Amino acid sequence: MSYAIIGFGNIGQALAKAFARSGIEVSVASTRDPKSFASAAAAIEPQIIPKTLAEALKADIVFLAVRFESHPDVAKALPNWKGKTIIDVTNAYGVSPEELGGQPSSRVVAQAFTGAGLVRYSRGRYIPHCGPAPSPLRPPPVGFGSTEQ
Repeated sequence: MSYAIIGFGNIGQALAKAFARSGIEVSVASTRDPKSFASAAAAIEPQIIPKTLAEALKADIVFLAVRFESHPDVAKALPNWKGKTIIDVTNAYGVSPEELGGQPSSRVVAQAFTGAGLVRYSRGRYIPHCGPAPSPLRPPPVGFGSTEQ
């Protein structure tokens, strides 16, 4: 199983740190040249591998950690997403219901990634921290939802 994180802002870096803590190799990419964030990736752990968007999209599971308004650009990178699983970590905060066509944001994302299975990931406002649980007796909340495509 191979993994990629698309988007290397606060959320993408927090996810990369979570992979690193687990010792799992993950590709990271954005629309920028991978050299522009290579030092930030190396500062996390050596198993965080900067790649071009095209290279990263060869992964089996793709974490979509870009701004909500950028997801269509990522979706256009492949003609068909069949066989891929997209973990949607986008945040549609500030996007009007009219812009979403009255649909949940995860459905809008799923429609853009033709053929992919989509899982909606939500940790609410605390996702940038994605660190260890504050207490072993009180783990942070994690929510998942999925669509069948």
